[in-house]
Amino acid sequence: MQLSPTLAWLVDAASDSSGADRLLAELGAHLRADGVPLAAGALTLEVPHPLIAKRTWLWRADNGRVIEALGFAPGGLAPDLPDDAGRRWLRGVAGGDVHEDVVGRDGPLLGWIGPQPFTSDEIGQLRQAARFAATPLAVLAARATLRATLEAYLGKRSAERVLAAPLRRDLGETIQAALLYADLRGFTTLSENSQPADVIAALDAWFDRIAGAVHAFGGEVLKFIGDGVLAIFPVVEASPRRACEAALRAAGAAEAGMAYLNAERGALGLPPLAFGAALHLGEMLWGNIGAANRLDFTAIGPAVNLASRLEGLCKPLGRTVLVSGALAAETEMPLLALGLHKLRGIASPCEVLTLPETQARTS
Repeated sequence: MQLSPTLAWLVDAASDSSGADRLLAELGAHLRADGVPLAAGALTLEVPHPLIAKRTWLWRADNGRVIEALGFAPGGLAPDLPDDAGRRWLRGVAGGDVHEDVVGRDGPLLGWIGPQPFTSDEIGQLRQAARFAATPLAVLAARATLRATLEAYLGKRSAERVLAAPLRRDLGETIQAALLYADLRGFTTLSENSQPADVIAALDAWFDRIAGAVHAFGGEVLKFIGDGVLAIFPVVEASPRRACEAALRAAGAAEAGMAYLNAERGALGLPPLAFGAALHLGEMLWGNIGAANRLDFTAIGPAVNLASRLEGLCKPLGRTVLVSGALAAETEMPLLALGLHKLRGIASPCEVLTLPETQARTS
């Protein structure tokens, strides 16, 4: 069977594209080289993501550029894209008729438009291309699904590390990072006195604030542990200062976010949510641990233990955020010294500081 250059590319090389956006652009270029007069193309894929429901890529033949439009899940950041978003965009590019094909069974939607209506032969070429595109698009979609799933559960950096290494528990690396360990105060009482749906809503609101602050300053949430959070700000280029100051700013932003949330809860007659957070700088093993056939990707080591124990001092010291001397030594941001304190299970006393604007907590 003699295949056109476009179909041969779809069979032999399209699966190696870096993503669906590049496949769309390269497919459009191949079709034009085969004589199909294209002005633009659109590809819409449903994607597994906590916030995004679908992605539409829009390619223009005149400059080869691809732009992206996002459709958000119900309750997401913005209204969903209309089902005909790609078709509407194509109609604004050229005066021809839009030709669309569903790739595979209930698969991606692939659309094209030319400077004038397509001939029957050209429509046949587009339909053939859509049929042959089913396999490479399925490969790219599976690859994107795996990455999106890992990023949702592990975070972007950890997901990349897992994807790049074999699935073995003896693989890991020692990294230096600023750690943030935080948990919600009074969660047991909240759980006992509230309906399960209200407890979940409170937890989600808390995690939105603390995780949002961490991500805003370049950190990564490594673990949700019950009502607690373990986040890391990896040190890059052997300069801890940036990581430490990012962690401090994230803690301050989390305080501001929780104050705003508690004002909203107060207006609804709900009790405030108090939390404690500890910041520390140290080395940890970042990698796989677990049973032979059930792994967890996490960070372990004395630095993680110290951060957890330091957070336990927030309540007795009446502070929301505590900072270890090790992290404080790497920043010039103003901090208030609270002296040396013995931490449970830690041999040496720890120098403890706090953010000067941190107010004594009432809980």
